[in-house]
Amino acid sequence: MGNMITVLFYARKSKMNLNGAIPIYLRVTVNGQRFETATSRFVELEMWSAKAGKVSGTTKEAKELNGFLDILQAKAFDIQKRLITLGVEVTIENFTNIWQGKKEKPRMLLEIFGQHNQQVEELIGQQYSRATFKRYETSLDHTQNFIKEYFNQTDLAITQLKYQFITDYEFWLKTKRKCNHNSTIKYLTNFKKIVNICLKNGWLDKNPFIGFKMTKKDVDRPYLSQEELDLIKSKTFVSDRLNQVRDIFLFSCYTGLAYVDTQKLTPADISIGIDGEKWIFTKREKTETASRIPLLPPALEVIHKYSNHPKCLNSNRLLPLLSNQKMNGYLHEIEAICGINKNLTYHTARHTFATTVTLTNGVPIESVSKMLGHKSLRTTQHYAKIVDKKVSEDMSILRAKFGVTKNDEQALVS
Repeated sequence: MGNMITVLFYARKSKMNLNGAIPIYLRVTVNGQRFETATSRFVELEMWSAKAGKVSGTTKEAKELNGFLDILQAKAFDIQKRLITLGVEVTIENFTNIWQGKKEKPRMLLEIFGQHNQQVEELIGQQYSRATFKRYETSLDHTQNFIKEYFNQTDLAITQLKYQFITDYEFWLKTKRKCNHNSTIKYLTNFKKIVNICLKNGWLDKNPFIGFKMTKKDVDRPYLSQEELDLIKSKTFVSDRLNQVRDIFLFSCYTGLAYVDTQKLTPADISIGIDGEKWIFTKREKTETASRIPLLPPALEVIHKYSNHPKCLNSNRLLPLLSNQKMNGYLHEIEAICGINKNLTYHTARHTFATTVTLTNGVPIESVSKMLGHKSLRTTQHYAKIVDKKVSEDMSILRAKFGVTKNDEQALVS
């Protein structure tokens, strides 16, 4: 945007008309490139000052003609100002398009979103994980369906992005897609990245997210207590499939690995750690962050139990996982058989590792965060709050044993 225009008026002697008048032309130059156009005005040869680029004399006719040329010059500089204000590079092409009234093709929202996702896909393994790409693809799909339902269009010009678009999109995600609040915020966060791309490129004048709150709500993440963990571990199920699902679920309870990370484990991911014991060395699929986990005895038992399983041998996998959907279906059966009043999913194992297995047993939160593969300690601190709640409950029981109530404590303090 450092280019500036120069404006010049000149008369073409070679195009003198029958009355002896010569046409006046406008020339705009940007970085050595020229745009020239006729002004539709003529002047007598002896009245034109090539040096000044205007008509000589003080006659009424001379003043009117020079006034007209001043208007054209002002128009040229107004176009330059407009390009700079919009954050668009001042080039002869951009200048000419505006001068000639050519309408620029509107930038389309879904087209920009699709180009972004294509770049993310090409950077899988370098800058993004496949899980991140899939999340953006899902966000694009939601945005496309929203535009189709609300605007009856296949795409939308980004100039139509207003605050109401964001609020309507939020409402649509919660009502039509049945997304909970936090999931809605996740999709809107993905969409906001596309809006930021438009803003940084100067394609949008105003951020439609201004004034829109993007706060997530704290949610209770179910986890198993030590008693529930022992109950599941000690239970023998009639179905071999349930026993297998239970074993692999327990493996994640003692390693903290999410389903997708457990699914991709191979025997090569098990190595000897700094303490001479067996560790898991892997990368989280979701964040591409390194995760190093010392293997506890219960997890080692599961690995040994399935080391010669046909599915593991044929696919070079550490454990014979079913699909995530089937695993969760069987976990609901296990939950009912064991009389556990919690909505068990495979991800419950990860929460159980963070709370019951590690933090509750005094493992520092920094170590837990590293094993979980969290990018930020703040992500892990949610589990610490759960543990604090458990400590509070335990201390309430202890207070009762001493026969001290909260009212008694308050009276002693005051």
